[in-house]
Amino acid sequence: MAKSTRNAKSAKSRASSGKSRRTAPLATPNDIPARGREEIAGGLLAALADVFALYVKTKNFHWHVSGPHFRDYHLLFDDQAAQLLATIDPMAERARKLGAGTIRSIGQIARLQRVLDNDSEFVPPHTMLAELREDNLEMIARLRELHGLCDEHDDIATASLIENWVDEAEGRVWFLFEASHR
Repeated sequence: MAKSTRNAKSAKSRASSGKSRRTAPLATPNDIPARGREEIAGGLLAALADVFALYVKTKNFHWHVSGPHFRDYHLLFDDQAAQLLATIDPMAERARKLGAGTIRSIGQIARLQRVLDNDSEFVPPHTMLAELREDNLEMIARLRELHGLCDEHDDIATASLIENWVDEAEGRVWFLFEASHR
């Protein structure tokens, strides 16, 4: 067999093998029953979309804040956005550990997110603080619901992560609340 023919067959075999890997369902070993993994992973995906949306909204406010407290709010929003960004990968990886897929596109985020966007040309700083505070409070409530689901299915690993995410969100709420009372 000619070398070019062998290379073509080998390339075709690799392509075929790659396609089957891409379409194969995830079979990550886990002792949590399938229904529990699906429910928890679904909750994680919705939470992940919310974190992405809240990250973008927080960066939007960081970029567009103005007024006498510009520097303080600009830095506060940047710190909070960085904290949200740091949540994204562990949240997505936890869904993968449960055998689920995760966010694939901006379109999927838009379909799943519950955090409302703010596309206004101008948002007063006090409105920015209040909106982000409310968004974080809503995120806390949703994370607590997801924690309850984890408890139902004895998923202590996801529950443990959620406890940290709730604590971080409560910290963001606290700072946003205190900053709004100037």
